[in-house]
Amino acid sequence: MKRITLSFLSAIILLALVLGACAPQATATPAADVPADGYPATDAGQAAVDSAEGYPAADASADATTVRVATDATFPPFETVDENTKELAGFDIDLMNAIAAKANLKIEWINTGFDALETGIGQCQYDAIISAMTITDARKNAMLFSDPYTKAGQILTVRIDEANIKTKDDLGGHKVGAQIGTTGAIEAGKIDGAELKTYDSYDLAFVDLMNGQIDGVIADNPTAIIFVQQYSDKLMTIGDVFTDEAYGIGVCKTMPELLDKINAGLAEVVKDGTMDQLNAKWLEVK
Repeated sequence: MKRITLSFLSAIILLALVLGACAPQATATPAADVPADGYPATDAGQAAVDSAEGYPAADASADATTVRVATDATFPPFETVDENTKELAGFDIDLMNAIAAKANLKIEWINTGFDALETGIGQCQYDAIISAMTITDARKNAMLFSDPYTKAGQILTVRIDEANIKTKDDLGGHKVGAQIGTTGAIEAGKIDGAELKTYDSYDLAFVDLMNGQIDGVIADNPTAIIFVQQYSDKLMTIGDVFTDEAYGIGVCKTMPELLDKINAGLAEVVKDGTMDQLNAKWLEVK
């Protein structure tokens, strides 16, 4: 998939809102006010990444190893683009920078589409990827995985005025959205009678949901919560998280030494309390 720039993505969102408002729908919800960059604003996600809280890439020593790390910065609170600094921000970004500081790595960040991450790491176009990537047996064919660093699960989001959909099993005969290549899309595809529509990023799926173009979105619960908090007058989650998933950092299969360094750095980040700080900053529901 080709990389979508933020300006182009913003144009798509604005067009989606206009078309959604014009489309003939009996029960369509009015279009939401979506930020210019396409991502919902959060207190943590929009804060500038600084040395006090952001865990930016540390000044690497002269012998530091340069590592090309790819991410898809359309997935708050794990990775996004700060609308003020235009820099990458989020739980995963801070975590990888903290690991790099421990492991004497110098990170070269690459922002690309999620569906390109697995293909790219499988071909070792990148040295590593971090992008709320669930560890699965299928993905292990394409990459090495670090030790798990956090857990999440899929949850269903619907419009707040939805009366007929109470659980994901009620989605038969309805349209459900998810980001292409994600476990959300995999789970949505398992629902009997549901019509799956995939998107390049979840912000586009939630815009379509608010406009009445689809009837539900299945996404990782931390990301769903971000959108529901931002558009609490239009969206709500229903039911419980229905999967149990562990996230890991993907590494090129020919680089086991890098995997060892990442795992050692991750262990140090957990041990010294940095992980607790990141959880409080990014993942605790405000």
